[in-house]
Amino acid sequence: MVGKGAMSNSIEEIAGADMLLVIGSNTTEAHPVIALRMKKAVRKGANLVVIDPRKIELTRWANRFIQLKIGTDIPILNAMAHVIINEGLYDAEYVENRTEGFEALKQHVAMYTPEFSSELSGVPAEQIIATAREYAAASPKASICYTLGITEHSCGSHNVQAIANLALLCGNFGRENSGVNPLRGQNNVQGASDMGALPTDLPGYQKLEKPEVREKFEKAWGTPLPKRRGITKITALDQMIKGEVKAVFIMGENTVVSDPCSGHSKRALEAAEFVVVQDIFMNDTARLADVVLPAAAFAEVEGTFANSERRVQRVRKSVEPPGEARADWRILLDLFEYMGLPQDLHSPSEIWDEVAALAPILSGISYERLDREGGIQWPCPTPDHPGTMYLHKDDMDSGLPGQFAPVDHIPPVEEPDDEYPLFLTTGRRRSTYHTGTQTGRAIGFDVLVPHEMAEINPVDALALGIEDGEMVRVSSRRGSLEVHAKVTDRSPVGAIFMAFAHPDTAPTNVLTNDAYDFITETPEFKACAVRVEKLGVGEAVAD
Repeated sequence: MVGKGAMSNSIEEIAGADMLLVIGSNTTEAHPVIALRMKKAVRKGANLVVIDPRKIELTRWANRFIQLKIGTDIPILNAMAHVIINEGLYDAEYVENRTEGFEALKQHVAMYTPEFSSELSGVPAEQIIATAREYAAASPKASICYTLGITEHSCGSHNVQAIANLALLCGNFGRENSGVNPLRGQNNVQGASDMGALPTDLPGYQKLEKPEVREKFEKAWGTPLPKRRGITKITALDQMIKGEVKAVFIMGENTVVSDPCSGHSKRALEAAEFVVVQDIFMNDTARLADVVLPAAAFAEVEGTFANSERRVQRVRKSVEPPGEARADWRILLDLFEYMGLPQDLHSPSEIWDEVAALAPILSGISYERLDREGGIQWPCPTPDHPGTMYLHKDDMDSGLPGQFAPVDHIPPVEEPDDEYPLFLTTGRRRSTYHTGTQTGRAIGFDVLVPHEMAEINPVDALALGIEDGEMVRVSSRRGSLEVHAKVTDRSPVGAIFMAFAHPDTAPTNVLTNDAYDFITETPEFKACAVRVEKLGVGEAVAD
């Protein structure tokens, strides 16, 4: 819609916003440093509105907490657009000069009245109206922050488009302290994407299917490149089971724990003829591998990370890698040589020089500048360019006007029914971080979160005869597991919450389904149907 999928603005700008709309982001636990900027904004008088099915910690700082039903983000966002258009609150000059498709959006959201969307989402119409008016009034210093609670749905791409529609309506792209800001889930997720770790892109988000792009990289790399884009991991797993993909190379990801419907991922890796895992620890995925290549951890390597705000930063070696562990780049260069295409590269700085020569958004960044100036935000096209604090200042990065995208509500693929009457939604806890590959090795984390918990609302717990702390069985159509119950109003009525950092005792993703977004193939981690049962006396021990 605007030409870039990264944060349009900077982390520090969050503290200067007049309004923060945080949707689908448990920011204090998943992004605690960014949450500090949000709290700073609130202390300075910013209006914070949190939209989430769960009563997360950030709601304590919010002026308004909108607790919607799981999977109903689009009705809320479309209704806000309806109010802003209907009441003439949008930035008419910005819409006229910098966007296309306004009339189509206007006609589309006409049906999404606050009352209609209230019926779908469970949110009172007056809350939707008030939030829409406040967002428009705070513009152009209104910032929207979101993360996996938006994207990990079968309609995740449409969720993001509905968010971008609001920002375009109110002129919040290309201005300071505003924008649409996806918060990256782990360190250097942004950097991996920048380097071309996507099935569609070469480094710097240059499209593989463009002949002129391929020609440039073929000349630089001295080898022909595929003419067609690659496949996503979801598709690759399916093709392993079918025998169409015979070998797989996994770097830095505990696939059989972090993937949805993890039994499916395990079957896929078992079906592949050759599995290589490159990681810093043995984990559940590495145990299925034919070859494990021991990699070095972040403190054992030289290189760069790019953080959530597009800032490229230097990483410096602090200690030597233990045993046979080696830096990823060294392992990959050896593989190039063994495969008959040796590379004349001998250090991370030389590799970066190649990247900067081929990717225009990074051309002005060098190790010398990073060492001298600190982190630099791309786009940074020339050595004298200061880096870009916020995107789309004069023109959209797409080179086109901002494109409105009318989208409709699409419910979760699997909703509760009589057999599985509750929603399961998954996410992270601050202390255990992700799959437990790293945090699970530290004794201190066992004190903070000694085991997984199924967070269940007191109303549901009472109906099921479940008491806080006792063992329960959580079952879905894919599998079941036993876990401690945590009775808390953080979970809404009709839904439970679990993380996935204790794979040995509570592999949560045996429960989640294999539905995914039809555009990006991002899995629908945030919604599947489950049943929770109180265990009988001695049952857990017997199992």
